[in-house]
Amino acid sequence: MKKENFVKNLLRWINHYCIFFLLVAFVITCCTMLFVDTLRDSLGLTLTDENISDAAKITFLNVILLSLIFTVIDAIRRKLAVEGPANRITEAAEKIVQGDFSVRVKPLGKLGSEDAFNRIIECFNKMAEELSSVETLRTDFIANVSHEMKTPLAVMQNYGTLLQSPDLSEEERLEYAKGISDASRRMAEMMTNILKLNRLENQQIYPNATEFDLSEQLCESILQFESVWEKADIELDTDIAESVTVKADSELLSLVWNNLLSNAFKFTNAGGKVSVSLSATENHATVKVRDTGCGMSAEVGAHIFEKFYQGDSSHSVQGNGLGLALVKRVIDIMQGEISVESAVGVGSTFTVRIRRK
Repeated sequence: MKKENFVKNLLRWINHYCIFFLLVAFVITCCTMLFVDTLRDSLGLTLTDENISDAAKITFLNVILLSLIFTVIDAIRRKLAVEGPANRITEAAEKIVQGDFSVRVKPLGKLGSEDAFNRIIECFNKMAEELSSVETLRTDFIANVSHEMKTPLAVMQNYGTLLQSPDLSEEERLEYAKGISDASRRMAEMMTNILKLNRLENQQIYPNATEFDLSEQLCESILQFESVWEKADIELDTDIAESVTVKADSELLSLVWNNLLSNAFKFTNAGGKVSVSLSATENHATVKVRDTGCGMSAEVGAHIFEKFYQGDSSHSVQGNGLGLALVKRVIDIMQGEISVESAVGVGSTFTVRIRRK
Protein backbone atom coordinates (compact mmCIF):
# COMPACT_ATOMS: atom_id res chain seq x y z
CA MET A 1 0.00 0.00 0.00
CA LYS A 2 2.82 2.43 0.89
CA LYS A 3 4.67 1.57 -2.33
CA GLU A 4 1.50 2.18 -4.34
CA ASN A 5 0.97 5.56 -2.66
CA PHE A 6 4.60 6.48 -3.29
CA VAL A 7 4.25 5.70 -7.00
CA LYS A 8 1.02 7.72 -7.21
CA ASN A 9 2.62 10.69 -5.47
CA LEU A 10 5.70 10.48 -7.71
CA LEU A 11 3.61 10.38 -10.88
CA ARG A 12 1.52 13.29 -9.66
CA TRP A 13 4.67 15.29 -8.86
CA ILE A 14 6.13 14.54 -12.34
CA ASN A 15 2.83 15.58 -13.92
CA HIS A 16 2.86 18.90 -12.07
CA TYR A 17 6.49 19.47 -12.99
CA CYS A 18 5.80 18.84 -16.69
CA ILE A 19 2.92 21.28 -16.62
CA PHE A 20 5.07 24.00 -15.06
CA PHE A 21 7.97 23.13 -17.40
CA LEU A 22 5.82 23.64 -20.49
CA LEU A 23 4.28 26.80 -19.08
CA VAL A 24 7.61 28.33 -18.04
CA ALA A 25 9.27 27.25 -21.32
CA PHE A 26 6.51 28.94 -23.32
CA VAL A 27 6.63 32.17 -21.30
CA ILE A 28 10.44 32.44 -21.25
CA THR A 29 10.75 31.57 -24.94
CA CYS A 30 8.23 34.23 -25.91
CA CYS A 31 9.88 36.84 -23.67
CA THR A 32 13.38 35.96 -24.88
CA MET A 33 12.41 36.14 -28.55
CA LEU A 34 10.70 39.48 -28.01
CA PHE A 35 13.72 40.82 -26.10
CA VAL A 36 16.24 39.63 -28.71
CA ASP A 37 14.24 40.97 -31.62
CA THR A 38 13.85 44.35 -29.93
CA LEU A 39 17.55 44.50 -29.01
CA ARG A 40 18.65 43.49 -32.49
CA ASP A 41 16.46 46.04 -34.22
CA SER A 42 17.43 48.82 -31.81
CA LEU A 43 21.21 48.25 -31.76
CA GLY A 44 21.64 46.58 -35.12
CA LEU A 45 23.34 43.55 -33.59
CA THR A 46 24.04 40.39 -35.53
CA LEU A 47 23.54 37.13 -33.63
CA THR A 48 25.76 34.21 -34.46
CA ASP A 49 24.94 30.53 -34.11
CA GLU A 50 27.30 30.36 -31.13
CA ASN A 51 25.50 33.25 -29.38
CA ILE A 52 22.12 31.64 -29.98
CA SER A 53 23.37 28.22 -28.80
CA ASP A 54 24.77 29.65 -25.55
CA ALA A 55 21.58 31.64 -24.95
CA ALA A 56 19.44 28.57 -25.61
CA LYS A 57 21.40 26.49 -23.10
CA ILE A 58 21.13 29.16 -20.41
CA THR A 59 17.44 29.60 -21.15
CA PHE A 60 16.84 25.85 -20.92
CA LEU A 61 18.58 25.66 -17.56
CA ASN A 62 16.51 28.61 -16.36
CA VAL A 63 13.36 26.83 -17.48
CA ILE A 64 14.33 23.67 -15.57
CA LEU A 65 15.23 25.62 -12.44
CA LEU A 66 12.12 27.82 -12.47
CA SER A 67 9.87 24.84 -13.17
CA LEU A 68 11.40 23.03 -10.19
CA ILE A 69 10.92 26.06 -7.93
CA PHE A 70 7.31 26.52 -9.05
CA THR A 71 6.61 22.80 -8.57
CA VAL A 72 7.98 22.87 -5.02
CA ILE A 73 6.05 26.04 -4.17
CA ASP A 74 2.87 24.55 -5.64
CA ALA A 75 3.42 21.29 -3.70
CA ILE A 76 3.78 23.22 -0.44
CA ARG A 77 0.71 25.30 -1.26
CA ARG A 78 -1.32 22.19 -2.02
CA LYS A 79 -0.10 20.51 1.15
CA LEU A 80 -1.15 23.43 3.34
CA ALA A 81 -4.18 24.83 1.53
CA VAL A 82 -5.73 21.73 -0.08
CA GLU A 83 -4.48 18.41 1.28
CA GLY A 84 -4.47 19.57 4.93
CA PRO A 85 -8.14 20.64 5.06
CA ALA A 86 -9.16 17.71 2.85
CA ASN A 87 -7.44 15.24 5.20
CA ARG A 88 -9.13 16.83 8.23
CA ILE A 89 -12.54 16.49 6.61
CA THR A 90 -11.78 12.92 5.50
CA GLU A 91 -10.65 11.88 9.00
CA ALA A 92 -13.80 13.40 10.49
CA ALA A 93 -15.95 11.60 7.89
CA GLU A 94 -14.27 8.29 8.76
CA LYS A 95 -15.13 8.83 12.44
CA ILE A 96 -18.76 9.44 11.49
CA VAL A 97 -18.74 6.21 9.46
CA GLN A 98 -17.57 4.46 12.64
CA GLY A 99 -20.51 5.93 14.57
CA ASP A 100 -18.89 8.92 16.29
CA PHE A 101 -21.36 11.74 15.55
CA SER A 102 -19.78 14.13 18.04
CA VAL A 103 -16.88 14.92 15.69
CA ARG A 104 -16.63 18.49 14.35
CA VAL A 105 -14.14 20.14 11.98
CA LYS A 106 -12.71 23.51 12.98
CA PRO A 107 -13.06 26.23 10.32
CA LEU A 108 -9.89 27.31 8.57
CA GLY A 109 -8.24 30.62 9.36
CA LYS A 110 -9.26 33.42 7.04
CA LEU A 111 -5.67 34.20 6.07
CA GLY A 112 -4.71 32.11 3.05
CA SER A 113 -7.67 29.77 3.39
CA GLU A 114 -10.18 28.75 0.77
CA ASP A 115 -13.72 29.98 1.33
CA ALA A 116 -14.96 26.87 -0.47
CA PHE A 117 -13.39 24.65 2.21
CA ASN A 118 -14.99 26.69 4.98
CA ARG A 119 -18.36 26.28 3.30
CA ILE A 120 -17.77 22.52 3.03
CA ILE A 121 -16.72 22.40 6.70
CA GLU A 122 -19.81 24.36 7.72
CA CYS A 123 -22.08 21.96 5.82
CA PHE A 124 -20.17 18.97 7.23
CA ASN A 125 -20.61 20.18 10.82
CA LYS A 126 -24.33 20.76 10.25
CA MET A 127 -24.63 17.26 8.79
CA ALA A 128 -22.80 15.78 11.80
CA GLU A 129 -25.07 17.71 14.15
CA GLU A 130 -28.20 16.46 12.37
CA LEU A 131 -26.89 12.88 12.36
CA SER A 132 -26.18 13.19 16.07
CA SER A 133 -29.76 14.38 16.65
CA VAL A 134 -31.12 11.51 14.55
CA GLU A 135 -29.03 8.99 16.48
CA THR A 136 -30.22 10.45 19.79
CA LEU A 137 -33.80 10.38 18.55
CA ARG A 138 -33.41 6.76 17.42
CA THR A 139 -32.01 5.74 20.80
CA ASP A 140 -34.75 7.61 22.64
CA PHE A 141 -37.35 6.12 20.29
CA ILE A 142 -36.26 2.58 21.07
CA ALA A 143 -36.02 3.26 24.80
CA ASN A 144 -39.40 4.98 25.02
CA VAL A 145 -41.29 2.58 22.79
CA SER A 146 -39.83 -0.34 24.72
CA HIS A 147 -40.90 1.24 27.99
CA GLU A 148 -44.35 2.25 26.76
CA MET A 149 -45.06 -1.21 25.32
CA LYS A 150 -43.53 -3.09 28.23
CA THR A 151 -45.81 -1.50 30.81
CA PRO A 152 -49.21 -2.33 29.25
CA LEU A 153 -47.95 -5.77 28.19
CA ALA A 154 -46.91 -6.50 31.77
CA VAL A 155 -50.31 -5.31 33.01
CA MET A 156 -52.13 -7.48 30.48
CA GLN A 157 -49.96 -10.48 31.38
CA ASN A 158 -50.51 -10.06 35.13
CA TYR A 159 -54.25 -9.57 34.82
CA GLY A 160 -54.47 -12.46 32.37
CA THR A 161 -52.73 -14.71 34.90
CA LEU A 162 -55.06 -13.54 37.66
CA LEU A 163 -58.12 -14.21 35.50
CA GLN A 164 -57.11 -17.87 35.31
CA SER A 165 -57.67 -18.25 39.03
CA PRO A 166 -60.81 -20.41 39.57
CA ASP A 167 -61.97 -18.74 42.79
CA LEU A 168 -62.36 -15.17 41.46
CA SER A 169 -65.35 -13.13 42.45
CA GLU A 170 -67.38 -11.41 39.76
CA GLU A 171 -66.14 -8.02 40.94
CA GLU A 172 -62.50 -9.09 40.68
CA ARG A 173 -63.05 -10.65 37.28
CA LEU A 174 -64.53 -7.39 35.96
CA GLU A 175 -61.71 -5.36 37.50
CA TYR A 176 -59.01 -7.52 35.89
CA ALA A 177 -60.81 -7.56 32.54
CA LYS A 178 -61.05 -3.76 32.66
CA GLY A 179 -57.31 -3.58 33.40
CA ILE A 180 -56.55 -5.66 30.29
CA SER A 181 -58.95 -3.57 28.22
CA ASP A 182 -57.36 -0.27 29.39
CA ALA A 183 -53.82 -1.53 28.73
CA SER A 184 -54.70 -2.79 25.25
CA ARG A 185 -56.44 0.52 24.47
CA ARG A 186 -53.33 2.40 25.56
CA MET A 187 -51.17 0.31 23.22
CA ALA A 188 -53.64 0.80 20.38
CA GLU A 189 -53.62 4.58 20.91
CA MET A 190 -49.83 4.63 20.87
CA MET A 191 -49.67 2.64 17.63
CA THR A 192 -52.34 4.90 16.09
CA ASN A 193 -50.40 8.02 17.04
CA ILE A 194 -47.16 6.57 15.67
CA LEU A 195 -48.85 5.85 12.34
CA LYS A 196 -50.49 9.28 12.22
CA LEU A 197 -47.22 11.04 12.98
CA ASN A 198 -45.39 8.96 10.38
CA ARG A 199 -47.99 9.80 7.72
CA LEU A 200 -47.90 13.47 8.64
CA GLU A 201 -44.09 13.62 8.54
CA ASN A 202 -44.02 11.91 5.17
CA GLN A 203 -46.82 14.18 3.93
CA GLN A 204 -49.14 11.27 3.20
CA ILE A 205 -51.95 13.17 4.92
CA TYR A 206 -52.79 16.30 2.95
CA PRO A 207 -54.90 19.02 4.56
CA ASN A 208 -58.45 19.18 3.26
CA ALA A 209 -59.11 22.88 3.72
CA THR A 210 -62.75 23.82 4.18
CA GLU A 211 -64.36 26.83 5.83
CA PHE A 212 -65.92 26.02 9.22
CA ASP A 213 -66.83 27.63 12.53
CA LEU A 214 -63.80 27.36 14.82
CA SER A 215 -65.79 28.65 17.81
CA GLU A 216 -68.23 25.77 17.50
CA GLN A 217 -65.43 23.22 17.07
CA LEU A 218 -63.65 24.42 20.20
CA CYS A 219 -66.86 24.20 22.24
CA GLU A 220 -67.46 20.66 21.01
CA SER A 221 -63.90 19.64 21.89
CA ILE A 222 -64.25 21.11 25.39
CA LEU A 223 -67.55 19.32 26.01
CA GLN A 224 -65.89 15.98 25.31
CA PHE A 225 -63.92 16.46 28.55
CA GLU A 226 -66.92 17.42 30.70
CA SER A 227 -66.79 14.21 32.73
CA VAL A 228 -63.05 14.66 33.21
CA TRP A 229 -63.13 18.14 34.74
CA GLU A 230 -66.20 17.35 36.84
CA LYS A 231 -64.65 14.17 38.24
CA ALA A 232 -61.34 15.92 38.97
CA ASP A 233 -63.08 18.99 40.43
CA ILE A 234 -61.33 21.33 37.95
CA GLU A 235 -62.74 24.78 37.24
CA LEU A 236 -63.24 25.56 33.56
CA ASP A 237 -63.11 29.13 32.28
CA THR A 238 -63.87 29.95 28.63
CA ASP A 239 -63.64 33.15 26.65
CA ILE A 240 -64.48 32.10 23.10
CA ALA A 241 -65.38 34.69 20.50
CA GLU A 242 -68.47 33.77 18.52
CA SER A 243 -68.68 32.92 14.82
CA VAL A 244 -64.94 32.83 14.14
CA THR A 245 -64.58 31.01 10.84
CA VAL A 246 -61.34 29.62 9.44
CA LYS A 247 -60.39 27.83 6.26
CA ALA A 248 -58.43 24.76 7.34
CA ASP A 249 -58.65 21.01 7.83
CA SER A 250 -61.23 20.63 10.62
CA GLU A 251 -60.26 17.01 11.38
CA LEU A 252 -56.59 17.81 11.87
CA LEU A 253 -57.38 20.89 13.96
CA SER A 254 -59.69 18.81 16.13
CA LEU A 255 -56.67 16.62 16.86
CA VAL A 256 -54.81 19.73 18.05
CA TRP A 257 -57.53 20.87 20.48
CA ASN A 258 -58.11 17.37 21.85
CA ASN A 259 -54.41 16.92 22.63
CA LEU A 260 -53.97 20.34 24.22
CA LEU A 261 -57.13 20.01 26.33
CA SER A 262 -56.26 16.45 27.34
CA ASN A 263 -52.85 17.59 28.60
CA ALA A 264 -54.34 20.59 30.40
CA PHE A 265 -56.78 18.44 32.38
CA LYS A 266 -54.24 15.64 32.89
CA PHE A 267 -51.63 17.87 34.54
CA THR A 268 -54.02 20.02 36.58
CA ASN A 269 -54.69 18.88 40.12
CA ALA A 270 -58.08 18.84 41.81
CA GLY A 271 -59.29 22.36 42.56
CA GLY A 272 -57.19 23.77 39.73
CA LYS A 273 -58.33 25.76 36.75
CA VAL A 274 -58.22 25.35 32.96
CA SER A 275 -58.91 28.33 30.71
CA VAL A 276 -59.63 28.31 26.97
CA SER A 277 -59.86 31.47 24.91
CA LEU A 278 -60.37 32.28 21.24
CA SER A 279 -59.77 35.68 19.68
CA ALA A 280 -59.53 36.70 16.05
CA THR A 281 -58.28 39.40 13.74
CA GLU A 282 -59.07 39.77 10.08
CA ASN A 283 -56.32 37.36 9.04
CA HIS A 284 -55.61 35.15 12.06
CA ALA A 285 -57.34 33.24 14.86
CA THR A 286 -55.57 32.75 18.19
CA VAL A 287 -56.44 29.97 20.64
CA LYS A 288 -54.95 29.85 24.14
CA VAL A 289 -55.19 26.86 26.47
CA ARG A 290 -54.04 27.73 29.99
CA ASP A 291 -53.85 25.49 33.07
CA THR A 292 -52.74 25.84 36.68
CA GLY A 293 -51.01 22.49 36.72
CA CYS A 294 -47.49 21.46 37.61
CA GLY A 295 -45.89 23.51 34.83
CA MET A 296 -42.45 22.76 33.45
CA SER A 297 -38.93 24.12 33.38
CA ALA A 298 -37.44 25.97 30.41
CA GLU A 299 -35.31 22.90 29.63
CA VAL A 300 -38.36 20.65 29.42
CA GLY A 301 -40.29 23.26 27.44
CA ALA A 302 -37.58 23.31 24.78
CA HIS A 303 -38.16 19.62 23.99
CA ILE A 304 -41.89 19.00 24.48
CA PHE A 305 -42.65 19.01 20.75
CA GLU A 306 -40.13 16.22 20.09
CA LYS A 307 -41.34 12.68 19.50
CA PHE A 308 -41.51 10.44 22.57
CA TYR A 309 -40.18 13.19 24.83
CA GLN A 310 -41.83 13.20 28.26
CA GLY A 311 -40.99 15.81 30.87
CA ASP A 312 -42.08 13.37 33.55
CA SER A 313 -39.14 10.97 33.41
CA SER A 314 -40.78 8.73 35.98
CA HIS A 315 -43.71 8.07 33.59
CA SER A 316 -46.07 8.52 36.55
CA VAL A 317 -48.55 10.25 34.23
CA GLN A 318 -49.85 8.08 31.42
CA GLY A 319 -48.78 9.19 27.97
CA ASN A 320 -46.43 8.29 25.17
CA GLY A 321 -44.87 11.62 24.23
CA LEU A 322 -46.50 11.71 20.81
CA GLY A 323 -49.45 14.07 21.33
CA LEU A 324 -47.54 17.36 21.18
CA ALA A 325 -45.36 16.08 18.34
CA LEU A 326 -48.58 15.48 16.38
CA VAL A 327 -49.86 18.94 17.33
CA LYS A 328 -46.64 20.62 16.17
CA ARG A 329 -46.65 18.76 12.85
CA VAL A 330 -50.30 19.64 12.15
CA ILE A 331 -49.68 23.32 12.92
CA ASP A 332 -46.59 23.31 10.68
CA ILE A 333 -48.54 21.76 7.81
CA MET A 334 -51.17 24.49 8.14
CA GLN A 335 -48.40 27.12 8.26
CA GLY A 336 -49.49 28.23 11.69
CA GLU A 337 -47.59 28.91 14.90
CA ILE A 338 -47.58 27.29 18.33
CA SER A 339 -45.75 28.42 21.45
CA VAL A 340 -45.74 27.62 25.15
CA GLU A 341 -45.16 29.67 28.28
CA SER A 342 -44.71 27.75 31.50
CA ALA A 343 -43.27 27.87 34.99
CA VAL A 344 -42.84 25.07 37.50
CA GLY A 345 -45.67 25.05 40.01
CA VAL A 346 -47.58 27.81 38.18
CA GLY A 347 -48.93 26.15 35.05
CA SER A 348 -48.63 26.30 31.27
CA THR A 349 -50.16 28.32 28.47
CA PHE A 350 -50.20 26.99 24.91
CA THR A 351 -50.89 29.56 22.20
CA VAL A 352 -51.91 28.48 18.69
CA ARG A 353 -52.13 31.02 15.88
CA ILE A 354 -53.61 29.93 12.54
CA ARG A 355 -54.53 31.73 9.36
CA ARG A 356 -58.24 32.32 8.72
CA LYS A 357 -58.01 32.27 4.91
